[in-house]
Amino acid sequence: MNIELILFGAFALLTLLSAGTVIFARSPINSAMALVSTFFFLAGLYILLWAHTVAVLQVLVYAGAIMVLFLFVIMLLNLGESPTRGRPTLARIVGGASTVGLLVVLGIALSKLPSGPPPSLGLEGQATFGTMATLGQVIFTQWLLPFEAVSLLLLVAMVGAVVVAKSRI
Repeated sequence: MNIELILFGAFALLTLLSAGTVIFARSPINSAMALVSTFFFLAGLYILLWAHTVAVLQVLVYAGAIMVLFLFVIMLLNLGESPTRGRPTLARIVGGASTVGLLVVLGIALSKLPSGPPPSLGLEGQATFGTMATLGQVIFTQWLLPFEAVSLLLLVAMVGAVVVAKSRI
């Protein structure tokens, strides 16, 4: 047993516990704060995997900017506790069935992965792996459309929350 394995287990367990808190918390604010802790524990896992750039981006983008946006929308909408807590509704049944279906598909996909060791990056690949230049090149060439779609989706969600809340103000 080395310290990296112990830390990995601790971060993984804390990530799962805080993700469970996101799902089962009664207050939307408590769920959002549990999501922030989940992002920080994920950043710890990224650091243990030597993906320091991804860890920093995880904290800056998700735990910082995105969560501020989420908390702004939650507070703007003045969401309280759900009055139908515990009662099965059609949306909950469909959501549960969708979750089980997604887990089955994920299990099938994971079972089809090759079991051998991953391919090596080589010396040149190791030197550029995870750098900001490589990350920027991949995001703005190969993943430009999904990157812009997510930014547009966040903008529409924020404008929608403001429009919904403005009718009650």
